[in-house]
Amino acid sequence: MALLAWIRRRLVVVFGLLTLAYLLLPNVVVTVFSFNDPVGRFNYSWHAFSTDAWSDPCGVSGLCGSLALSLQLALWATLAATVLGTLIAFALARHRFRGRGAVNSLIFLPMAMPEVVMAASLLTLFLNTGARLGFWTVLIAHITFCLSFVVTAVKARVMSMDPRLEQAAQDLYAGPAQTFLRVTLPIAWPGIAAGALLAFALSFDDFIITNFTAGSTVTFPMYVWGSAQRGTPVQINVVGTAMFLVAVLVVVVSMAVGNGRRRMQEMTRKQA
Repeated sequence: MALLAWIRRRLVVVFGLLTLAYLLLPNVVVTVFSFNDPVGRFNYSWHAFSTDAWSDPCGVSGLCGSLALSLQLALWATLAATVLGTLIAFALARHRFRGRGAVNSLIFLPMAMPEVVMAASLLTLFLNTGARLGFWTVLIAHITFCLSFVVTAVKARVMSMDPRLEQAAQDLYAGPAQTFLRVTLPIAWPGIAAGALLAFALSFDDFIITNFTAGSTVTFPMYVWGSAQRGTPVQINVVGTAMFLVAVLVVVVSMAVGNGRRRMQEMTRKQA
């Protein structure tokens, strides 16, 4: 009875931990098999422990080239989508203009549209305009579907801002540029950062739209898909594990920085 009562009191925590374990299980499997020494071409069954793949992650032809290309595409797509998405979010949240409702609806369209439909539409556009499929068509496609997610994240943050903070800065003789740089932008920054991280993850991970618009260009997801047809090298698991660890590190660092800022603000309030 005592055990049932303990579980009942902590039911939400238990289900949360079970859900987290379920979500992390694929990452654990990828990490474990990054240390495998498989027999044959496929890395689907455990044979023996080995660190050869970690000592030579670029040992498979074309892997690091496709990885570098995906990172380059993700960085440029994130930069462009973040800048454009932030400007659009501020315009939609702060200004009233003709066609604002239509723009709001169109922004959500790429998020609601199936990827294969968007991929086919973009391919048709590129072919009709005579564009040569390759790096630039993939980059344009990635910016297009990342833009909606950035706008959504930044707009939600901007709409939750207290306008009295900006009014207080203007009452203290701060100009428009100073108010934006010292008040508005720092408050909106968490939403901008969240949108940028989401855009980077979506761009780096995308396969369907990239497959339609890439031509002969091979990104890392396309390389993984092609490798699965003829054999999966252990180095793919190494890259996947490294990307997962980097993502976890970014989250931990951001949480530590946020907690540090909150402690500093609390200390400042107590001293005041």
